[in-house]
Amino acid sequence: MLSLGAEILSSSFLSKIMKINTYRTIIMPVVLYGCENWSLTLREECSLRVSENRVLRRIRRPKRDEVTGEWRKLHNEELNDLFSSVIIIQVIKSRRVRWAGHTARIGKRRGEYRVLVGEPEVKRPLGRLRHTWEDNIKMNLQKVVMGIMDWIELAQDRDRCGHL
Repeated sequence: MLSLGAEILSSSFLSKIMKINTYRTIIMPVVLYGCENWSLTLREECSLRVSENRVLRRIRRPKRDEVTGEWRKLHNEELNDLFSSVIIIQVIKSRRVRWAGHTARIGKRRGEYRVLVGEPEVKRPLGRLRHTWEDNIKMNLQKVVMGIMDWIELAQDRDRCGHL
């Protein structure tokens, strides 16, 4: 299946617009399925970004340099300018914050809320502690909202949380 997708995206019979639409409507939703609950490490974020750039390079194909006349791959900045697409990591973070707000507003008696704010009953493994999902939400909100505040209280205020 992966080779079929690669053949479609590198096909010369399809226009670039059709390839981009295929990427946005078929590939992105499959990759981002359930991303609201992911707790990503930097290595995983880098891996997602690399795979996104690989797909965009396959769509765009190599470019001939005007000065030397040699073929070269597009740089990451050139890819972002050409496709004007939102970076996959930003999409994951915005979906995570939106889902956290929804879950915080549904009520304390629901199972999702209890799982969201509950403490695990098992011990964490030795070594450096992995960021929890809630830690990621707090870090994302600190970048948007400059002060440190309780994110559950922020989620209850839909007017203020709606534009985050």
